[in-house]
Amino acid sequence: MLESMAGLRRSHYCAEISEPLLDQEVTIMGWVQHRRDHGGLVFIDLRDRTGLVQTVFNPQEDPVTHEKSHDVRAEYVLALKGRVRRRPDDMINPKLPTGTVEVFIRELRVLNVAQTPPFIIEDHADVNENVRLKYRYLDLRRPVILKNFILRHNLARLTREYFAGNGFLEVETPVLTKSTPEGARDYLVPSRLNQGGFYALPQSPQLFKQLLMMSGLDRYCQIVKCFRDEDLRADRQPEFTQVDLEMSFASQDEIMSMLEGYMARVFSELAGQELELPLSRLTYAESMLKYGNDRPDLRYDLAIADITGIFTESRAQVFSEAVKTGGAVRAIRAPGAAAFSRKQLDDLVALAISFGAKGLAWIKITPEGWQGPLVKFLTEKEKDGLISALGAQAGDVLFFGADQSDLVAQVLGQIRTHLAQALDLIPGGVYKLIWVTDFPMFEYDPDGRRWQAKHHPFTAPREEDLDLLTENPGVVRAQAYDLVLNGHEIGGGSVRIHRPDVQDRVFRALGLPEEEIKDKFGFFLEALTYGAPPHGGCAFGLDRLAMLLAGAGSLRDVIAFPKTQKAACPLTEAPGRVGSRQLMELGLKLDLKSS
Repeated sequence: MLESMAGLRRSHYCAEISEPLLDQEVTIMGWVQHRRDHGGLVFIDLRDRTGLVQTVFNPQEDPVTHEKSHDVRAEYVLALKGRVRRRPDDMINPKLPTGTVEVFIRELRVLNVAQTPPFIIEDHADVNENVRLKYRYLDLRRPVILKNFILRHNLARLTREYFAGNGFLEVETPVLTKSTPEGARDYLVPSRLNQGGFYALPQSPQLFKQLLMMSGLDRYCQIVKCFRDEDLRADRQPEFTQVDLEMSFASQDEIMSMLEGYMARVFSELAGQELELPLSRLTYAESMLKYGNDRPDLRYDLAIADITGIFTESRAQVFSEAVKTGGAVRAIRAPGAAAFSRKQLDDLVALAISFGAKGLAWIKITPEGWQGPLVKFLTEKEKDGLISALGAQAGDVLFFGADQSDLVAQVLGQIRTHLAQALDLIPGGVYKLIWVTDFPMFEYDPDGRRWQAKHHPFTAPREEDLDLLTENPGVVRAQAYDLVLNGHEIGGGSVRIHRPDVQDRVFRALGLPEEEIKDKFGFFLEALTYGAPPHGGCAFGLDRLAMLLAGAGSLRDVIAFPKTQKAACPLTEAPGRVGSRQLMELGLKLDLKSS
């Protein structure tokens, strides 16, 4: 029979039960983690969000309560009242904060019963992720997941405190807005009152935060929901949360300094690591050359070296052809990889091919000499050049990429990451932050046969590159910056365009038709003509930062009710079909093709 809480009030959380409370009476409430019957004494481990405490039911002290304890099962919801006592020395559990005490119960109330859960509510239970997400309310009871959300809460609290303390105003921006071309697909919402018209859910509050600067708010910050209809992966969700901010009358260095202060506080309070400021910086070009991508993981070395000059007249055709066609020859030294089996080397070649390479040349250096298909083509001068450029020595394997620069960077960047994992070079509990700056303003879209914005079309070009917008857009550099943590982009921002003439030139460099510019951005361009201040800002991925601080393997472990990789929610079964009446109210008719 279920009972009520009437007359009872929780005096302590479970993890608060400790030696200072010895011989005191306490009332605790929570869920049953385990029940153990020792043939006389019954032990129940009670759990709440703070942790777990052992309770004892003794037939000699309270036979009625002891008898009631026999009906209790896992995940029952209980209210327990009793006296705190010290555990016998041979029963102390040093792994628990409450491991030196226990509570002898004299009153038990069953507040609710529970079915047998579909999986064990324990940290290390091996459970299919779809099952975990279907029963997410049970999965969230696991201490490791609960710990993630406490960390996320503290991250959000700290964020608001830091930016409010630096003069930022929290302002909410619209969720129902206009569809504008910003990179990913929009989620569209049909309008009942304006049939045929659609709202878009914001990919970011980009235009609105710039309008707030034009409004004179000077400094804005918001923890905001954003939406992008794109293919998912472990660190991407269709709806996500970002720390969005903007500053007026601030240079790129001033904005980056403000953000470094934020990071310093985050890592000091939540990771126990004091950052050395200012953070290091790499240009985009340097990052692509040395690490093969624009989000380098600096917890390990394995830098990529450009060795094109060594092979200008090489007998190795794979190298000489790349040089003749204006390409690049680059290499990675993998220390200790000489122990790789032939299968491991073949797997790396296959990986390179999967990323568009024609192959992956390699040379193994052993005490007996250099080995590999390329060795017979190398001169002693070329070998000496490799030793000098790469620090090559016995026990290493040298991996080579030879093709157009962009492709070589992409392929060797992937090989670098794979080698770090295979050679166990990635240390745990280490955080390496770095700024990547001076991104290209544009990247070419071969399908659309036009330039598109590398970040977004409101990013300001570097002043010295302004005149190149028309004649050579591909070499224009942006006043853009990304903050990278352990190989993940956690924040990105830029100085914005505040002059209408420059904004117009950027739109034209992107090949946007006049009609589309006016339709999509007319309100924004008009606002620029009323005195827009110089301004810039950044957006941090709150989910991604929480994931990395928690050491979680997926964003789904730090989002309360996440979607699967098919953008579905197993718990609520969203997205779902709607009835014909709702569609008629919206002026919509479905035309679904049968598969």
